[in-house]
Amino acid sequence: MSNAQDATTLARLFREGRRYWASADGTAHWRTERACLGPICERLHGGHRLELSMAASLTDMCPIRHGLRWAPTVELAESPSTLVCPPDALALPDECLHLVVIHHLLEVVPNPHRLLQEAARVTADDGRLIIFGWAPLGAAGIGRLWPGRRHRLPWRGRWRTPAGLRDWLAFVDFQIERVDYCGFHLPGSLPSNATLETLGRRHNLPLGDSYIIRARRRSRLAHVQRPQLDLGSALGGNALGHASRVGRHTERIRDVV
Repeated sequence: MSNAQDATTLARLFREGRRYWASADGTAHWRTERACLGPICERLHGGHRLELSMAASLTDMCPIRHGLRWAPTVELAESPSTLVCPPDALALPDECLHLVVIHHLLEVVPNPHRLLQEAARVTADDGRLIIFGWAPLGAAGIGRLWPGRRHRLPWRGRWRTPAGLRDWLAFVDFQIERVDYCGFHLPGSLPSNATLETLGRRHNLPLGDSYIIRARRRSRLAHVQRPQLDLGSALGGNALGHASRVGRHTERIRDVV
């Protein structure tokens, strides 16, 4: 598929996503997700953040004030500062953002692995990568079983569990800190029941419509090279003064399976 065809497909998907998130169902889900994300965002600090999303901004309460939005084409950009590029080729330098949010895109974009790699690449060492996904065991997941629904948002695409994305994140050298669930409601109703939402989030039941993965880059430890003493001249008056320089370098910890 050519770049022009990719851009056209993404633009069509983006417009469909905007229509869904502006609907009553989408707005109800957006509100529950924003409420769940709020406590996470309030503890973050840094210079820049980015939302890869088709919905309205979820991070406007975040102390990281300089926020970027993404769009696949110039026509769909919300402002002159919108990042216009393919989601799997972000026009940003490495490790420049302290918060990156992927909001329900891994289910539907053509190259989800590449999108996750790019999001991880631009996230700073002390930053956070937030992933919103549709939970297969929630009421929305049950609704996917109805005929014809899988051709429309939000039921389109491939829904993955947090356990499945754990391996994807490990591949890009990230680890999951926490998974939270939100959007608790009965089948056929909107996620607006405060009692169900409170109970579901208090016990963090995997029965909500959405999950939020909070991930960060794997820790880096300093490796210290011990001084090498010149024992051959140990009897000299300044023998210990010839110790070699201590070198430090960082290395990433990788799990051994």
